[in-house]
Amino acid sequence: MVVQKLQVGMAGLGRVGKLHAINFLQKTPRAELVAAFTPDPVEIAWGRVNLEPHGVTLYTNYDDMLKHPGLQAVAIGTATSVHAEETIKAIEQDLHVLCEKPLSTDVEVCRAVVQAAKKKPHLKVMCGFSRRFDDSYRDAHAKMEQGLIGRPAIIRSQTCDKFDPSGFYVEYAAWSGGVFVDMSVHDIDLSLWFFGDEVMPKSISAHGITAVQPELKKYNDYDNAVGIVEFWNGKIAYYYCSRMMAAGQEDTTEIIGTEGKLTVNGNPQRNFVNLYHNGGITREIPHNFMGRFSPAFVQEANDFTAACLDNTPLPMKLSNAVKAVEIGSYLQEALVSGKQIHFDEIGRRIQKAQL
Repeated sequence: MVVQKLQVGMAGLGRVGKLHAINFLQKTPRAELVAAFTPDPVEIAWGRVNLEPHGVTLYTNYDDMLKHPGLQAVAIGTATSVHAEETIKAIEQDLHVLCEKPLSTDVEVCRAVVQAAKKKPHLKVMCGFSRRFDDSYRDAHAKMEQGLIGRPAIIRSQTCDKFDPSGFYVEYAAWSGGVFVDMSVHDIDLSLWFFGDEVMPKSISAHGITAVQPELKKYNDYDNAVGIVEFWNGKIAYYYCSRMMAAGQEDTTEIIGTEGKLTVNGNPQRNFVNLYHNGGITREIPHNFMGRFSPAFVQEANDFTAACLDNTPLPMKLSNAVKAVEIGSYLQEALVSGKQIHFDEIGRRIQKAQL
């Protein structure tokens, strides 16, 4: 019996691209990584060692990779600035697409991707929000669906990176879209998942500081920021994002309901080991998002592959990827302007009278 495998091409072999490539190559039984693209000579060298010996053809031109014989799907892990362009090109070549978040930092460009996907409804086009594939978040969502915390009313969620003194995130801020679009977009997506796709913001406000990297100010960005989104259906989301954690990655979420609450990763830890010593009791936590969410990326690759091969629904709407960036962009605007932004019940921006 011949088992059908999804023929996948990988775009980008940076940090996230490498993770996706290895997952499709080694940890997704129903997929076969057949091609990979990157214009970066260092990444090509990595591909020659880690991918080429397994039959993966390497390309330095994206359009050439799209023409690889038998290609059925593309996973995109390149720079955010080209996510949308590469996704649309793949759709036009009749290929399924798994694109890393965000689709773009520009909301209108995100909408263009959705429109391109609508023209090819037989294709599976998904934006990869890894937390939706994390066992703990899925368990929390299932418990909420069972009514174990009553009606969810408040979400407090954070994405906090270990401090990187290299200056990488300062330069990255030039095109990242800002901390809310780059980091809190995960937490915003969780709000859409736990509160429901239909939620509409009523007001958005944000504040931030540059506590450890004042150079970020030249890009109107911050290393710590807090945002609050009030929704029309009586729910509130509170987001905290930071790039200055000392111990490691601290991504935690609290869903507070009328009859209880759920917490995910409330006590961050790398594993179940505690070290007891004369200075006290210590435990390690992951140093980066891959240490926390690597298994979720594996599940993401497998769920995407299954949807492509079995023609089953994707676990999330592509339109949510637009809405998450839209809310993130409004948060970023509120952060820079210091002004609260208001909306009517169908999502149109309105001006509030100043008393």
